[in-house]
Amino acid sequence: MSAAAAAPGSASCRFAHYFVVCGVDADTGLEPDDGAGESFDQSPIRRSFKSKVLVHYPESTERNPFNKDAINMLCMPRGLSFRTQADRLDPQFHSFTVTFDDGTRSYGFVHTFYEEVTSAQITTAMQTLYQMHHVEHHSSSSASSSSSSSSASSPSTCSMDSLASSLDESDAESLAGLSGCLGCAGSFDPSRDTLYASKALCLLSPLPFLHASRQFLTQLHQAVASPTAPPLPLESYIHNILYEVPLPPPGRSLRFHGVQGPIVCQRPGPGELPLGEYPLGEAFALLGVDNMVQVLTCALLETQVLLYSQDYQRLMIIAEGITTLLFPFQWQHIYLPIVSVPLHHLLDAPVPFLMGIQRREGAQRSSLHLPHEANLCFVDIDNRCVEIPEDLPAFPEQTELIQELSEVLLRFGLPPQGGVVAETTAAAAPAAPAGSPRLSSLVLEDLMEDRRNGNLGGEELAVLERLQALAQRCGGGKTSDGGTTLGRLEEEDQEVKSAKLNIQIREVLAGRLAAMFGRYEEFVIHSALDLDSWLSNREGTLSFDKGSFLALQPVSHLRFLSRFLETSMFSFFVDGKVISRWAAREPQQQLFDDRLERERLYNTDEEETRNCRYRKCSTRLESDQAIERRLLKADHTAIHPHLLDMRIGQGRHQPGYFPKLQADVLAQGHHTSKWSGRGTASRRTDFKRSSAADHNEQRQKHTFARKNLSHTKLLDPCPQAVRQTHREFVDGLLSECRLKTKRMLMERMGKESAELGQGEASITGLQENTLIHGLCDLLERTWGHGLQLKQGKSALWSHLLHYQAAQGKTEASAETPESGASDQRTFDDGPVVLRGTLMQDVSFIQTMSEGLSEVGQARAWIHLALEKKMLSQHLKELLTNQELLRQLYKPHAFLLFEEEREQFLFHLLSLNTVDYLCFTHVFTSISIPYRVVIIPMKKLSIAMATVNPWVCVSGELGDSGVRQIPKNTQEIFFQCKNLGRLSTLQLGQENSGLLAKCLVDCVMVYNEITGHTYKFPCGRWLGKGVGDGSLERVLLGQLVSPGGEEDAGRWTGTPPELASPSQAVRTVLGSLGSRSRMLTGEVHEDMREAANNLVKYFHKHEQERGNLTVLLCGEGGLVLSLEKFLLHGFKSNRLFQRNVFVWDFVEKAVASVETDDQMGDLHGSTLTKGPPCDSLCHYVNAINASSRNIGKEGKFQLFVCLGVRDRLLSQWLPLLAECPLTARTYEDGALLRDRAAIHSLSRMLHTLDGFPIVLETALVKGVEL
Repeated sequence: MSAAAAAPGSASCRFAHYFVVCGVDADTGLEPDDGAGESFDQSPIRRSFKSKVLVHYPESTERNPFNKDAINMLCMPRGLSFRTQADRLDPQFHSFTVTFDDGTRSYGFVHTFYEEVTSAQITTAMQTLYQMHHVEHHSSSSASSSSSSSSASSPSTCSMDSLASSLDESDAESLAGLSGCLGCAGSFDPSRDTLYASKALCLLSPLPFLHASRQFLTQLHQAVASPTAPPLPLESYIHNILYEVPLPPPGRSLRFHGVQGPIVCQRPGPGELPLGEYPLGEAFALLGVDNMVQVLTCALLETQVLLYSQDYQRLMIIAEGITTLLFPFQWQHIYLPIVSVPLHHLLDAPVPFLMGIQRREGAQRSSLHLPHEANLCFVDIDNRCVEIPEDLPAFPEQTELIQELSEVLLRFGLPPQGGVVAETTAAAAPAAPAGSPRLSSLVLEDLMEDRRNGNLGGEELAVLERLQALAQRCGGGKTSDGGTTLGRLEEEDQEVKSAKLNIQIREVLAGRLAAMFGRYEEFVIHSALDLDSWLSNREGTLSFDKGSFLALQPVSHLRFLSRFLETSMFSFFVDGKVISRWAAREPQQQLFDDRLERERLYNTDEEETRNCRYRKCSTRLESDQAIERRLLKADHTAIHPHLLDMRIGQGRHQPGYFPKLQADVLAQGHHTSKWSGRGTASRRTDFKRSSAADHNEQRQKHTFARKNLSHTKLLDPCPQAVRQTHREFVDGLLSECRLKTKRMLMERMGKESAELGQGEASITGLQENTLIHGLCDLLERTWGHGLQLKQGKSALWSHLLHYQAAQGKTEASAETPESGASDQRTFDDGPVVLRGTLMQDVSFIQTMSEGLSEVGQARAWIHLALEKKMLSQHLKELLTNQELLRQLYKPHAFLLFEEEREQFLFHLLSLNTVDYLCFTHVFTSISIPYRVVIIPMKKLSIAMATVNPWVCVSGELGDSGVRQIPKNTQEIFFQCKNLGRLSTLQLGQENSGLLAKCLVDCVMVYNEITGHTYKFPCGRWLGKGVGDGSLERVLLGQLVSPGGEEDAGRWTGTPPELASPSQAVRTVLGSLGSRSRMLTGEVHEDMREAANNLVKYFHKHEQERGNLTVLLCGEGGLVLSLEKFLLHGFKSNRLFQRNVFVWDFVEKAVASVETDDQMGDLHGSTLTKGPPCDSLCHYVNAINASSRNIGKEGKFQLFVCLGVRDRLLSQWLPLLAECPLTARTYEDGALLRDRAAIHSLSRMLHTLDGFPIVLETALVKGVEL
């Protein structure tokens, strides 16, 4: 047997930091608890009064000062309560936690019981209050009865009815009788009733030793309630646990002694999960597996989580259970599992939180005024009901996870769907019976415990057997060993079972998170040279490659993971990994990394691990066996309680009354005591090392942790502290807005061209949606801060509706866009199209047939305003109504801080520098009005009067169908289903008349809802006998930023005059001589770039890809690059028409091949007849036979697109090079006559054969193969 003791002054390694007693202070009397929110209609015996910290020991400890007000509020969250002998007086238990500013926590365990009031002052005050209450309600009930005397059967009956109605429902149900006021619940008569007041015994510990602390407090109360005095004064036991019981060493268990028996606690070893004693089995029984997984998902995604229950301990069980399951991540925001009524202002907190509030008896969910509900997870524990936020992504492989957790619960006899659980606040064991010999046989039971642990030798065992036999002969053996000891063994067995269930559930969740983030280290970016430089550039430093990480994840995991990677807990986790280069790692991260390393050592087949979708946890049994071994056999035994140097007369036992403790013996430990010297020098050295390590760990944690809210200030209900807290919220919102907008700009800026195929991978649509979802959440939390009047669940949408109502119905209807007869809308008289006012956008969202909730409508409005680049402007207009702001918001609300509000809007204004299509991509089924304007060349604009053009607009989501433009106009307005991002536009004409031709500069398409403008450059003729003779062209679109010079004429009746054709169009229309002088290296480089862009397109994640049509047909695309290749070294234009096009050569080559084949002249040529040659002729003839008159440029474009789609283009080019016509058409140095160049180009195009190329309908329509 080994004994372990800590130095009395070393608070960091002691089991308990403080012992606290809270209750009624007879000197100050009764003070109503105004913050309890109770009605004065209740009987005084049912009201709450202010409690006080009566004593606490020691006075203070190092680095853990005692916060009297906070501890008092958490020990008695509802204040002081009174009862009489007619009420239930069962003791209650609950716990709480206090988070310090450095992120560490202290746990409080509270045993509350009712003690008879002996103060005449308190009894008299309660009698006076009750008499005043009775007189007031009797007079009001008499007035009520007299006014309704015509319907009353008798005055006595009415008086009794009115008396009963004055009581609340719970009082009415517990009436002892209706014969009179005396004897009913809630009444008090000092001559007949005994008054009891609640008193709380609290133990504060640095670690969550739930079972040991609860047993100690329960035994302490049982000793008080027992008529037999304990073996030692209570001061001895309290002094022992405060100063002589150390924390168990890691991986060891410790036995110490309470008043009535030994108590065992244990601490996990270095390779095990951190200590977590809150019963997860009870948490799953309260909510069920499905609900617990949903709440865990909400916590991982850092939504606001609000717990709701009548039972304080249930709030703690769920809260601690959730945070325990987050391993290896840690909750970084407000954590208050128990929020008393004076702290309900924290429900206004515009930050993620995990809080719990008590459910008043009879209260309904609808009666709660919650300013934040858009992103709130509301957990009604008592009714097993969970309300989750909209669009909450499922936990990865959630079904398999629920199945594995259900199997674990069933193995321990618990139903996965949850069920009725025992009261969690009831005391663990009944009071000891009168005359119980257990109190006098403490030494014997200690020896029995040592025998079970195997710590006794042969002689000692013989002595024990003689003592046990003597106890049986004296009649005490049956009670001590057979009864009480058996009950204690059953309790220990239940504790072991609970611990094993805890660790198995935790191992399952830890295994799932390890499977998801097992390779996270590969994506951590170490860019800083030293710690100081990293800290100074922390906000602008990218520490994790999120895009590459997500690219390797299963598609079903992406929605969850993309949002989780944006959380503070993941950012803190990654920062800890970066900092570990210069400082010690966080303990949880160290443990997680060690587990990953061990997993990699055991699982050498990485391919099998990667392909396995779900692997069940394999470490459950190993972990629970370690805990069971420690709990069944204690490794260390603490110093026994012993007599202290107390004054005579102190510590006298009075059954039922907690004694007034002797302060001088409890204020500090006694270094001179002979008991403090037990333990070896090496053991003390170990504790010193442990203390130094803990101190270093806390210092590093304090240095590197993010600056969060001061948790000590959160627990201060005074007005000044409340104002300071909300001021910190305001500063935090402003900082968060700055960081979010900066992040959105960094991810988006400079990448718009990539979406058109002109750059590297753009931000994925999923990541963009995640960032915009975060912005919506930020706006909801900002608008919910200090909100006191709300419609629906969305704070922002509620404000918009109030603003809309304030503007008046007339103005709102005048600004509503007309949706009927939209196809008949014309612009002949040049009306001004509204750019989209705030109220117009609100009205449009209200008319959307999407079935959106208030939260969904608010998000739709944000998406629309962001896409229109009007978000900051709209919000600024919304905030101009100061009178409305004062009506809706409390004085501490963010929106009433003018300077911070302006900075907030300024940060949002910066988002106007980039383009978003968030509304277009999300709301795909709505109807959108479009406006199409044809822009002719400036000098030839009059020619538009001679043509009858038509258009067909195509986008990611479909096409508009053919829309005929009215005669003598250049524009058309039509409404159709959302087309998504526009990609191509078909422009054609009917060729009616000799002069039916025009030179089109471009076509502009306007989205009248989102404000986006698309430009489709053309720069070519449309008509027979001019250019390539095309009557139809397929144009590629590009998004034009709203507000630019090109968009200046959009809102007038006159179409804007745009610039000349682009450089790519100039090349196509340029002279033949300029083409012949193109540099060979430039042509090769263009081809390589075009082919590489296509290869990279297919190697990106599907949501990361740009527009394939642009990569094929746009500037720098495959078609134009191949056209440059075929135009290189062209001799002259004498063989063909005046204007030469590549398609002319292709046609002549195919005609030559077919002619020579028919005449049998292929024998002397190098051209080999076969399938490639047949397909070349077939495709060219099919393109020429198409009913579409797309011109020679369009035909060559179609030829290239079909060839690359059907994997034939790489075979066709060698055939064209070997054609006899090529030698006559091209110069000797032409690329088409260079065998090496043709071989290189064929290999380059052959790499594209492995990709599934899907062409837009607009490109291939009308071609029959």
